[in-house]
Amino acid sequence: MAIDQKLADELKSQGVHVTSFEQLINWGRSSSLWPLQFGLACCAIEMISATMAKYDMARFGAEVFRPSPRQADLMIVAGTVTKKMAPQVVRLYNQMAEPKYVLAMGACAISGGPFKDGYNVLKGVDRFIPVDVVVPGCPPRPEALLEGLMTLQKIIKHEKLMGKTRARHADPKGAAEMPVPEFGAHDLEPTANRDIWNPPTIVREGGVS
Repeated sequence: MAIDQKLADELKSQGVHVTSFEQLINWGRSSSLWPLQFGLACCAIEMISATMAKYDMARFGAEVFRPSPRQADLMIVAGTVTKKMAPQVVRLYNQMAEPKYVLAMGACAISGGPFKDGYNVLKGVDRFIPVDVVVPGCPPRPEALLEGLMTLQKIIKHEKLMGKTRARHADPKGAAEMPVPEFGAHDLEPTANRDIWNPPTIVREGGVS
């Protein structure tokens, strides 16, 4: 049953707070994110800076960086994801507690960045794990990371726990683990998780795709 917002605001002015169980759960989750403590490249320096006194990520409820994926629910992919590291990143994601979220920080994590043409660099971490928020930049400043964090909090606050549009973690059929790629003869196998990353086929002039 939906809450009448006008009535809720009127009651709030009298010191009475009215909410739903769903809103209460989402408020708690969005205000107590525990990021996983790891970094891959130079973006990790900006991530560390965001936790220092000048920016103070603790103000937004994401102070507790955890050294174990089993105690974390937010993965900040900060830096270049090489194909050698991709299986380890997916393993860390699979070991994280539900509900879990991913923030891709910087051009390298989003698309490969300046190393996109390198044979050893993954062209975006979203090929193997679902990304909720992207923070562009090379590297993005701490303020940009905080903006990305607040964007993720807004997403969490509006998650549905029931119904057809419910969040992945609330869906019994939602996948909690992603397939870990293995090293093949020439590339990772599979080269991408087609359940979450399936780009359209590009047809070039002359019919060569």
